[in-house]
Amino acid sequence: MNQEKSYRSSFILLTVLFFLWGFITVLVDSLIPRLRELFTLSYFQAGMVQFAFFGAYFLLSIPASFILSKIGYKRGIILGLITMAVGCLLFYPAASYREFSIFMLAYFILAGGMTVLQVAANPYVAALGSEDGASSRLNLSQAFNSVGTAIAPIIGALYILSDKIKTPEEISSLVGAAKETYLTAEASAVQTPFIGLAIFIGLIAVVFFFAKLPKLISEESTGTYAQAFKQKNLMLGVLGIFFYVGAEVAIGSYLINYFLDMNLVPLVRDSSVMMNTANFIANLFQKSLDGADDKALLGIFVLFYWTGAMVGRFVGSYLTTVMKPGKVLGVFATLAVTLIVISMSTTGLVSMWTIIAVGLFNSIMFPTIFTLAIDGLGPLKPKASGLLCTAIVGGAIIPPLFGLLTDNVGFKTALIFVICCYGYILFYGLKNTRSKHKNVTEYSL
Repeated sequence: MNQEKSYRSSFILLTVLFFLWGFITVLVDSLIPRLRELFTLSYFQAGMVQFAFFGAYFLLSIPASFILSKIGYKRGIILGLITMAVGCLLFYPAASYREFSIFMLAYFILAGGMTVLQVAANPYVAALGSEDGASSRLNLSQAFNSVGTAIAPIIGALYILSDKIKTPEEISSLVGAAKETYLTAEASAVQTPFIGLAIFIGLIAVVFFFAKLPKLISEESTGTYAQAFKQKNLMLGVLGIFFYVGAEVAIGSYLINYFLDMNLVPLVRDSSVMMNTANFIANLFQKSLDGADDKALLGIFVLFYWTGAMVGRFVGSYLTTVMKPGKVLGVFATLAVTLIVISMSTTGLVSMWTIIAVGLFNSIMFPTIFTLAIDGLGPLKPKASGLLCTAIVGGAIIPPLFGLLTDNVGFKTALIFVICCYGYILFYGLKNTRSKHKNVTEYSL
């Protein structure tokens, strides 16, 4: 009974971390349209913001697993939280000096802390009970990750994107106090949310400092990466994580720009249902859309992309207990592709809502791929987690490439690239449906 209580308490604490990094990841998306106007960036250059953010996963995931083997999971989580808080604090000087390079550094440091948390928390949650229930548990934790991703677009739309951004020429025309007032307001719009986040993250670090986490996974260096590389299903799973994160972030990062490109603002404003929905959501956060920028209005609806992922993960937590996880993954990938094809082939609100609905079917992909990939790996799981979290770099590679394609052929055609990503996930799901593999070859430790 004490062990069950300890597992439950640990699960709740770790699930708070899932919420936190989901919230921050999507809040970064909200900054992209603003930075694009502020620094007159192309879609490719705006996508490089995600390169800095997700590039940290590629560079730091394996070092993070090494650090965890030396200092333990609890201290590693605290280290990750402190690093995230430092990254958030760097947004203050970045906004004050309007320096894009400091923004990029802040993103990288923030993501570095999140990398440590991802490497530690995903296998830890999977280990809090039976291996057969690992996919269901991780889907449930990831559902709360999606609660964070669902709230973040609203915060971004109402507090970061709501005011009009002046062009460089308009800023140059301002003089004296008017220019100083504008620049101060611009800085504050970015600074306030991230200072608040830094304080919140610091408080969570204090909670973890006093928390007692059960020791479930060996924190000693067992097995090698050479042995992990020999696990075929693990390495296919690494590619699955790469393509999933890349596709999800590519869509989420450019949703507002996609809607603007389709000139949806007049359609939204002419629809009483759409405007009532947007105003209702804004009022929940004690904000008004009167006089708000078009990006803020459209940004409200990004909520439904990430809310879909939240709903899907709660549903997926159940589905993966009654169906083979690989089968659920294959069905969801097929439905995601179908919705993207419809969005490409249509215009107006149909195109808008079908691309938003892809979020529902993104929902179970990360936790299901992750647990399928580490199934049966035993003491190699920490190494496997490092490799799988390294693959989150897909969020750094695919969005800029999608942006580059968009610059040259437009959004509709560029979505074919995203379809290919989901095609691979469909393949991985089908592969893990056909037979119950034993995902480990013989090795000695």
